[in-house]
Amino acid sequence: MDGRDGGDSGEQRVGHTAGAGGGDTSTGGPTGGSEAGSADEAVRLTAWVRGRVQGVGFRWWVRARALELGLSGTATNLGDGRVEVVAEGPRSACLRLLGLLGSDAAHGPRPSDDLPGRPGRVTGVTERWSAPRGGTSGFHER
Repeated sequence: MDGRDGGDSGEQRVGHTAGAGGGDTSTGGPTGGSEAGSADEAVRLTAWVRGRVQGVGFRWWVRARALELGLSGTATNLGDGRVEVVAEGPRSACLRLLGLLGSDAAHGPRPSDDLPGRPGRVTGVTERWSAPRGGTSGFHER
């Protein structure tokens, strides 16, 4: 499973290493192209996070950050060692969460910005953007 499955026709970037606000303008992704939309537009972000992200409190940390950003969704351990994060809410908040999820290699040491340190080690993030589906309140760990 590499993030290419899921069956909806949302925007997708495979193998992207997420950075704060990092959009690939050539794909019509979250910060570029004709489908970019406004920062307040409701969207659905699905991100598959690779690295040492299971058994270290990573899902709890994602939940706390998502709730602080006013997002709803889930963080789920997958059988292959990744964590799937599904978040719905304003595009700007989803972009902020994506930036927080980004790989350690891309960011180096995290600057202190009053956020508790992210547990584990992230080696990469694959993201997919689509229309929100609704039906979720709060943010849950699975």
